[in-house]
Amino acid sequence: MTTANTPKTAVNRGRLGTLSLLAWTGDPDQGHDTPYLLTYSLGDGTDGPEAARETALAMIEELGLTVGDEMHDHTGESHRTIQLLVEGGQAVVNMPYLKAQCPAPPEWLAAAERRGSVHFMIASRPWPEAVPGRPVTEEVLQAFLGDEATLTSSAHVLLPVSRLRG
Repeated sequence: MTTANTPKTAVNRGRLGTLSLLAWTGDPDQGHDTPYLLTYSLGDGTDGPEAARETALAMIEELGLTVGDEMHDHTGESHRTIQLLVEGGQAVVNMPYLKAQCPAPPEWLAAAERRGSVHFMIASRPWPEAVPGRPVTEEVLQAFLGDEATLTSSAHVLLPVSRLRG
């Protein structure tokens, strides 16, 4: 489920279209159990996929991030513009332009608990095939995220895992 946050900004939220969230892990059999979380646009904004890409890049810049291979480490910051809450089997992200939650698979939850952080990606490249509510096959995920253009046009952020205090 996604809802739009409306920060005071020059970024036109309507051009982004639907922003979605997806959680997955690497293959633990290959020694790669990193929990990943991806937000992406379906490219269905008011001016189409190219405008969604341009607006996502502007959003990334406004968040103080860059695209490419730099990992922005937000685990030590006290005031974060991107917050991750993991609770009840859900990953919940709250940031300008997006407040969303998605179900997280058990292996993702275990890896996030063990590591205490998640590799969060903000894709500037639209992904219209990954419609919320429809399962994403491993092949579709690999095709999108295994594409160098996707990886180099995304922002990468290490986010700490937060939980509700009871």
